[in-house]
Amino acid sequence: MKGKRYFVVIAAVMIIASAINVFGAGPAVKTDRVVYLINGALGDNAFYDSGEAGIKNIEKNYKVQTRTIECNFDAGKFQPALDAAVQYADVIFVISYGFEDQLMAIADKYPNKVFVNIDTIVENPKKTITSVFFLAEQSSYLAGMTAALATMETSLKGVNKDKIIGVIGGDTDPIVSAFVFGYQQGAKAVDKNIKVLTKSLGGAWDDSAKGKQAALQLYDQKADVIYQVAAAAGIGVLQAAAERGLYAIGVDTNQNDLEPGHVIASAVKNVGASIESVFKTIMDGTYKPGVIINADLASGGVDLVFDAKQQVLPKKIVDKVKTARQQIIDGKLKVPLYNGENVWQ
Repeated sequence: MKGKRYFVVIAAVMIIASAINVFGAGPAVKTDRVVYLINGALGDNAFYDSGEAGIKNIEKNYKVQTRTIECNFDAGKFQPALDAAVQYADVIFVISYGFEDQLMAIADKYPNKVFVNIDTIVENPKKTITSVFFLAEQSSYLAGMTAALATMETSLKGVNKDKIIGVIGGDTDPIVSAFVFGYQQGAKAVDKNIKVLTKSLGGAWDDSAKGKQAALQLYDQKADVIYQVAAAAGIGVLQAAAERGLYAIGVDTNQNDLEPGHVIASAVKNVGASIESVFKTIMDGTYKPGVIINADLASGGVDLVFDAKQQVLPKKIVDKVKTARQQIIDGKLKVPLYNGENVWQ
């Protein structure tokens, strides 16, 4: 009788412990299936592809099954995609632009599933969604410095005497505006008289022809360097730089070798590495639902990289930007965060 009573008590304790915190000391949720759900599409050589690389590394390193669901910017696919994700997996990494409300609702409906939102902050009533938020202002600040220094370096082939640079965004939403804001701040820190031309593609994230056309227009306005923040459409910006014999700055991944000699730097968002980092916490039991993870220069979440097969920037420019980079990491240089102002004027 005593032995039976002891067994019942132990069983009850185990049930209560698991109910208190499904994310305690080791993965309590199923982790053998992982979904990467994106509002856009793969093939951008940037943001979405970076996340996919992280998913593939999870698949390889943890021997789990993964599935990528692409919505191709079609709002009609958002809810069905979310439904499919929760039916297939218990760990869902999601880039939820355009369907944040649907994500909040479904996360509340499935509180024991892991939802990790990438690049924006989404907070559901039950506080179960974890958000990875990239401080793109920091890497964009360095991109702005680079562009400003380059447009003042008339020894660079094609650079004119006018202090003009540009930036092209896929849209004017707060995330892209944060990139533009940081870029403007970095340029003005070099020379307050630098002129920064801005252009939005109005949501045409996958239209590289439109990206190229927009870039050619800015080059015609005497911009020497254009920062592309336009996903797949931004590939057209890089092509325009090569066509005009001028310069561009890539985004999200290292795009410096896509148009050799014309992409002078890339402001990267390490989406894939962030996904891997969060999944590791899920596996080791340290994952915390409902928190905001700030991915910055210090953590390696964002960065500006110069690595390229053909680098045309003088060493003095690279060294000056790298010095500022270290100052930001050390906390000696504070980069202001986007404050909601209109950066598209």
